[in-house]
Amino acid sequence: MKEKECIFCRIIKKEIPVKLINETDNFIAMPDANPKAEGHTLIIPKSHYATFLDIPSNLAGEMLDLIKKLSKNPKLSNSFNLLVNNSPAAGQAIMHAHIHLIPRKEGDGLRAIA
Repeated sequence: MKEKECIFCRIIKKEIPVKLINETDNFIAMPDANPKAEGHTLIIPKSHYATFLDIPSNLAGEMLDLIKKLSKNPKLSNSFNLLVNNSPAAGQAIMHAHIHLIPRKEGDGLRAIA
């Protein structure tokens, strides 16, 4: 998929309006359009990287800091899954790297893969 056709690139360029939860120099955080739980958030690099493994290692600290900041949301209460679907075989539907931060509660009925 070309960057100009990528929905996340279009969101980052503000061609498609969304409510951002947070933004850093290199990442945005926004609600998932099809949430698995209340507070389900996507963490997306502003630059187009097709898969998680394409994200440069030097951005890892900023990405982790954003995850930690988002995890302080009272809806998370320190219980959440971080999910990366890396490539179509693993369920990646949008070929722009992103991480799912999914809040969890006891008895929520969601299942983990592992």
